[in-house]
Amino acid sequence: MAKNGIIGFVQDVRDEAGKVTWPTRRELVVSTIMVMIMVVVASLFFMGVDTLLKWGVERVLFGI
Repeated sequence: MAKNGIIGFVQDVRDEAGKVTWPTRRELVVSTIMVMIMVVVASLFFMGVDTLLKWGVERVLFGI
């Protein structure tokens, strides 16, 4: 139950902070590598879409 006042708030924050579980070093490394891979995949996808759209717009506007 929440306590009143700033002291109660700080105690509640400390209690909740004690419940936090931090990832292991291995979990952190694996997650970081997966994020980097997904960034590269997303970048390549959007580069491809951008290239196709550019090509299409040039064909329509300039008849190239």
